[in-house]
Amino acid sequence: MAGALSGVVAGSAALAAAEPVAAAVRPQASPVLVVGGAAIDRTPAAVKDWAIRSFGSQDKLVLQLGILAVLTLCALALGTVALRSRRTGAAGVLLCGAIGAVAALGRPDAAGPADALPSVVGACTGAVLLYVLTGRLVPPGAASGAPDGPGAGSASGPVPDRRGFVILASSAVVASAGAGALGRALNGTRSRDAAASRDRLVLPAPDSPAPAVPRGALLRVPGVSPFFTPSRSFYRVDTALTVPRVDVAGWRLRVHGAGVRRPRTLTFDDLLRRELVERDITLTCVSNEVGGPYAGNARWLGVRLADLLADCGVTAPSKGGPADQLVARAVDGMALGTPVEDVMDGRDALLAIGMNGEPLPFAHGFPVRMIVPGLYGFVSACKWIEEIELTTFDSYDPYWAERGWARRAPVKTQSRIDTPEPFARPRAGTVMVAGVAWAQHRGVDTVEVRVDDGPWRPADLAAEHSRDTWRQWSFPWQATRGGHTLTVRATDRTGRVQPDRRTRTVPDGADGRHSVVVTVD
Repeated sequence: MAGALSGVVAGSAALAAAEPVAAAVRPQASPVLVVGGAAIDRTPAAVKDWAIRSFGSQDKLVLQLGILAVLTLCALALGTVALRSRRTGAAGVLLCGAIGAVAALGRPDAAGPADALPSVVGACTGAVLLYVLTGRLVPPGAASGAPDGPGAGSASGPVPDRRGFVILASSAVVASAGAGALGRALNGTRSRDAAASRDRLVLPAPDSPAPAVPRGALLRVPGVSPFFTPSRSFYRVDTALTVPRVDVAGWRLRVHGAGVRRPRTLTFDDLLRRELVERDITLTCVSNEVGGPYAGNARWLGVRLADLLADCGVTAPSKGGPADQLVARAVDGMALGTPVEDVMDGRDALLAIGMNGEPLPFAHGFPVRMIVPGLYGFVSACKWIEEIELTTFDSYDPYWAERGWARRAPVKTQSRIDTPEPFARPRAGTVMVAGVAWAQHRGVDTVEVRVDDGPWRPADLAAEHSRDTWRQWSFPWQATRGGHTLTVRATDRTGRVQPDRRTRTVPDGADGRHSVVVTVD
């Protein structure tokens, strides 16, 4: 038991010692974060999809808790091993540190050899502490006949220094708490600076305001999704274990690559000097199951990405440009690939700086993110963007393409029943069935509802604000007692009707019709 405790104390000290080093080098180099990032990178797409479905925005927290649990088990095991062989136990801690160092250097956003320092310093601290702690438990004269084994002491022979063990372990715990607090304080200073830069930011009025939302676009049906999704409720799906916090003053965007005749590096002030446009755009995550929650509509403020690319000398592939893929890279190393043609075909592709009338929240990409209407986020919605490279699909596979997802991913036509909820028990009579439908960049033409195996009946469709936003719909159902299945389908402006057969999200988004089962009392 004491050996296992030694392992836990040493492991905690290793992680604590790494934190202030990571804060000084780069917060993203923290061992837990780099190991967690490596785990995400190597997780099969189907498993990631399951994690998002099961845990939603808490999937990162679950992963970090899982990593800590695994590290705790390793610490318990190494502490037990160290009672028999102190050198083997210490070597095990060093091996864990080596794994962390390799993971740090292999991250897409690795800044150089210094990223390995937190893992190395932490491992050395933990190894030395484990060696010394177990030395208090192993009698000094018990090593005869074995390099560092426990031996078999007699009543008159050497005895463990339990008092020294307790003092050393207690001191290590206090020191670990102090080192952890120091690391959090250093990171907190950086986060506070970034938060202060966001608080000071006053967004200019748009040069091109969003068109007014038609009064008929907003239905007053209890339970239906609001036309605008509040920022605090907007879905978040990404691979960042911790949300990057970037200071506006230090942010830069580099534009370069094939066909970029005038490469540029822009500051945030450079963006503010460009024409600012405001648009209402619905975003959808490719991990959204049929009827799922990962879709939201917001008012975005930003600069037209096509205009910026044109100023850099970029020409669309349809007009002879050599690059057909835009690779956007984020500060956390994420790389997303977007068809250049889609960015430059006239749609409102933006480098967004504002969301719902305020600077972007950190969780949604502050200070700058990409938005391309009509494309799933994994090929278009790069948050915390810092680099744009023009290249080709043949020469480079971005992050998700390497993992089996599609290279080009237009949003599929979808509709969702928001009310009544699954397994609801409404009363007989008129029950208002309502929800939202979307087909970004094509527009929704009709929505229909079916009760059980009955005929499809047209729903009342709210007025269209733009083809890039979702539309609310409602259907007054004359409900009769008993169990019923309600199904919805949408038809987009191209005439495509949602198919009956459901498909999963991998590789290019879920398809099919949403249904709910209710019991009418």
